Amino acid sequence: MQLRKIKRALLSVSDKSNLIPLAQGLHDLGVELISTGGTGRALQEAKIPYTDIQAVTGNPEAFGGRMKTISFQIGSALLFDRERDAQEAQNLKIEGIDLVVCNLYPFQKVQEAGADFPTLIENIDIGGPTMIRAAAKNFKDVAVLVQSSDYEGFLAELQSQNGQTSLALRQQLMAKAFNHTADYDARIAMRMDEELGKKSLRLSFKQGRSLRYGENSHQAAGFYRENSSALSLADIRILHGKALSYNNLLDVQGAVDAVQGLGGQAVAVVKHSNPCGLAKSMDQRTALEAAWSGDPISAFGSIIAFNQPLELKTAEFFQLDAEDRSQRKFVEVVIAPKITAEALEYLQQHKNLRVLELDIAGLEKAVDYRYLSGSLLVQEADLALYNQQESVTARPFPSDEAAKGLVEFGLQAIKSIKSNAIVLVQAVNQQQYRILGMGAGQPNRLVATKLAIEKAKENLQREGAEDVAGILGQCYLVSDAFFPFADNVELAAQAGIRYILQPGGSIRDKSVIAACDQADIAMLFTGLRHFKH
Repeated sequence: MQLRKIKRALLSVSDKSNLIPLAQGLHDLGVELISTGGTGRALQEAKIPYTDIQAVTGNPEAFGGRMKTISFQIGSALLFDRERDAQEAQNLKIEGIDLVVCNLYPFQKVQEAGADFPTLIENIDIGGPTMIRAAAKNFKDVAVLVQSSDYEGFLAELQSQNGQTSLALRQQLMAKAFNHTADYDARIAMRMDEELGKKSLRLSFKQGRSLRYGENSHQAAGFYRENSSALSLADIRILHGKALSYNNLLDVQGAVDAVQGLGGQAVAVVKHSNPCGLAKSMDQRTALEAAWSGDPISAFGSIIAFNQPLELKTAEFFQLDAEDRSQRKFVEVVIAPKITAEALEYLQQHKNLRVLELDIAGLEKAVDYRYLSGSLLVQEADLALYNQQESVTARPFPSDEAAKGLVEFGLQAIKSIKSNAIVLVQAVNQQQYRILGMGAGQPNRLVATKLAIEKAKENLQREGAEDVAGILGQCYLVSDAFFPFADNVELAAQAGIRYILQPGGSIRDKSVIAACDQADIAMLFTGLRHFKH
């Protein structure tokens, strides 16, 4: 076990969260506490005895607090090997420090608060990282705490082992310490580059785990959590089913993206990162049925995301207990903010179905990264829907609340689908919308339009609609980018479509608008493209 007794501890923290319970616990175990100015005052107010750092270093705090802990005495007390260097330490009158509790000047906090450059400089910690790194390097003998969330567990181990720490715990804390200082220095380095007009980027990830394989069985793969994320896709709770694969995770992200931002009860059915079905309703089961109807064949083996807690009535749509096995609907993953106990019990009838919980609304995605060969692309996430809503045709585009709802649903759908993309969205009623047909990932926008129209017709015919053209005439055709030619309008007109949304901005906008006027089609310019590559 290689237990080490904690006899002396050095406490120097900017964030004093949970400090006093830890300090009191250490004191009760007979540990001598050494502390610096601000931390010492907090201990004094709590009536916890401590030794001032100056009594150890032999030097006062100086230069406005820039010099406190940096000294031969402190560095030696942390770094000397307790076995190899014991005699030398004794000769030099160095008494070991067995624990460092330290977090650093709040550089990130003051940066995010908009502090000026001199203030940022004063919030670059020097002594703190030195102590942390020294203690971490000597983890064989010394423990180091950099996160207040670890205090309680650390103290519990000490109390259960007569004031001693195990090598395993010290090694875990060592790794946390080096990650802590690495992230701290990375943020400072990026800010200093920025001050010189340079751009640099350092990303940090943790909790890495290997996946069975990548997109294909011959590709190795892993999954990591970004350190700075308050909530991450990696925080998914797996309630049931097999481990998630690389492709599952890509599709889960696509499904989550599709339902984020939609109110009511929203459901996305995703296959190969594209929503082949997306619907919104006031009733969850109705929304699932409408999303599934977008492409029932492609829904086989899909990933399904709900923006609200999943109820039993909705889960029963999958017919997992049907005697006729052909009636059972096969899906790979179901994800929702919460799965009710009854719904979970029902879904567990499928032994391989992954059932996941994640606070979908709480996920934030401010930036997109794309790794290229030896390089990285970075962009702001596509969060906006439109810049304008300008009706540009002789036939005015509807502007009532019902039309606005379908416009926003259509734009939410299109920005979730790979370019070139076209969707046909339908308002079943004022509270229920769905994708009726979509064309995704096509090099030619005209082909995407054909695919969307064909799928919409197929779905309506399967549902027994008597007036397919009439229903299409009430749908909105949404394009992720402008129409470069009028051929898309002509194709839409042939199908009976009467409403089109597109960003506008083509040099041929006038000819496209003229084609709409000739076909009595209303067109809305949104002023915002939604390419997704």
